[in-house]
Order: sequence, then structure tokens, then C-alpha cells
Amino acid sequence: MSSRYAHIAFSPAAVERQRESGSFTIYGSKLDQPDTGPMEFDSRAQGFVASVDSFFLSTVTSDGWPYIQHRGGPRGFLHVLGPNRIGFADLPGNQQFVTLGNLETNNRVSLFVVDYPTRTRLKIYGRAHVVDADADPALLQQLLEVPGGIMSAKAQRSIVIDVEAFDWNCARNITPRYDKERMDESLALARRPLQEQIDSLQADVARLAAENEALRARVSNNE
Repeated sequence: MSSRYAHIAFSPAAVERQRESGSFTIYGSKLDQPDTGPMEFDSRAQGFVASVDSFFLSTVTSDGWPYIQHRGGPRGFLHVLGPNRIGFADLPGNQQFVTLGNLETNNRVSLFVVDYPTRTRLKIYGRAHVVDADADPALLQQLLEVPGGIMSAKAQRSIVIDVEAFDWNCARNITPRYDKERMDESLALARRPLQEQIDSLQADVARLAAENEALRARVSNNE
């Protein structure tokens, strides 16, 4: 397991707290291992990132204040571009440009990605690069493509993130929430055996009706 996340996230003060609480052997002890450099996504992380429809993006102002922004879109709008590279089309917003302004002076970012139905969350550290549409139209076109088609929003730029480290969080205190798509999928699965039973009963009714009609015809002929 890479120690990169620990080397980025655990300050001396955090490590001291871990020692006091007894959690150092689980977390801070990873700092005894050498920093192995940027981590690469495994198949689980790749699949998770490519399946989400929202995440929270954190940047830092020039004065050191953290700034958190919600990003959302169709499922699959966050793309896996390589073993440790992800990206998304920068869709039009309120035009405050706080995130873009922060990235001009400090390209460090943190992503907090949550899937509420499965109570799964992934924390990602990376360095973001803003690519204007004119500079790489093919990249933007790629990022606008999602499993359901092509997003119609007029995005003016791409944001590409070179992943430095990631870590999975526990499911504690995540309340499961379901969007309409997930609910429709669950209801369809729940209805399937009932529909199969209904179809079977309707077929039995049709068969019995046909047999009854045939029996009536034979009785009528005998008369």
C-alpha cells in the first residue's frame, strides 16, 4: 500500500494527535515508509470515479483559505484519462471564477467523492490544470461525452487533474440517499419477479380459457 496519502495529509500536529489517541499504528506509522510518489488508480477506484454524478472540489485562495465547490453532471461526467489522471468539462456556473482564480496561483486540489446509496466515499489529492477549449478542442469533446450521449452545455474549458494520492473512507455517518435513477432501477428489479408471476398467471388463464372453449365446442357437437 502506497504511503503517499500519509505523506501529504498527516502533518506533525496530526501525527501527535494520533499518538495521543492510539491510532498512530494504523495511520501515522505509514510515514515511516518512503514516499513512493503519485499513486495510480486501481480498477476499483477507476470504476468508482467513472460512475459518480457529483463530487466536491476544494482549492485554496491566495490568503490560505479553503474553498469548496460542488460539481455535478450526468453520471460519467468525471472521466478517468489515465492511471493517475482524471478530468471533466468545466460547465457554465455563476461566473464567480473562485476555483479558476485559485488554480492560477496554487494548482493543489482535493476531491471528496461520495456515493450515497452504497455509503462509499473516496478522497483524492491532485494537481489541476485548466485547458481552454481553443487549446485542445478534442480533449473538451472527449470530456463532454457521457454514457447517455454528449452533454449539451457550452463548456469553455477542460479541467485535468493529475492524481497524487487517494484514500477510501469508512461508511460511518453516511446516510443512504437515492436519486430517481437508482430508485427506478430498484423498483424495476423488485417488479421483475412480480411481473414474471403475472405473465405466467395470464398465460395460464389464456390456456384454461382456450381449453374451456374447446370443451364447450365438443359438448355442443355431441348434442
